[in-house]
Amino acid sequence: MTRTPSSMILMIAAMLAIFGSMAIAAQDKYTLKLGKLSFSDFRGYENWKNVAVSQTETQLKVIVANDVMMKAYRLGLPADGKLFPEGSKIVKIEWTFKKNPVSPYFVQVPDALKAVDVIEKDTKRFPDTHGWAYANFIYDAASDTFAPEGTEPTCGFACHTTVSAKDYIFTQYPKR
Repeated sequence: MTRTPSSMILMIAAMLAIFGSMAIAAQDKYTLKLGKLSFSDFRGYENWKNVAVSQTETQLKVIVANDVMMKAYRLGLPADGKLFPEGSKIVKIEWTFKKNPVSPYFVQVPDALKAVDVIEKDTKRFPDTHGWAYANFIYDAASDTFAPEGTEPTCGFACHTTVSAKDYIFTQYPKR
């Protein structure tokens, strides 16, 4: 009789160890930061509204925005001299793409997740970049984790100066 309870205890201990290590291994992407920008500032971005899509030679991208920025887009921003309001946030989700194997016609669809890039407007926190902060979080499928790209944003404000007349935002809100 002592054999069964000790075997059960060992089995339960082994299961707890396995499940415990799985819980520890799971990454909370919202703990990540790049420069002054935290991934946690964008919690819930998966449910934000679609602004536009874009495609490069190797990636398919969807650009989503929070309610503050969507309202500004619907009012016609970015426009000459008009700025996005404080609290505007935009996220670009990047995937490789593939042909949809079940579609009766040719269409490209997202394949492997590559990155989540974020932009936030807060002129008090980011006064040196006209209120905007930028961060890229690269996704690693093998470990199912995100990591900040570099120690400071690689493109960020420097790249966005080419669209300073549009309040440093490349993406337009297309007619629907």
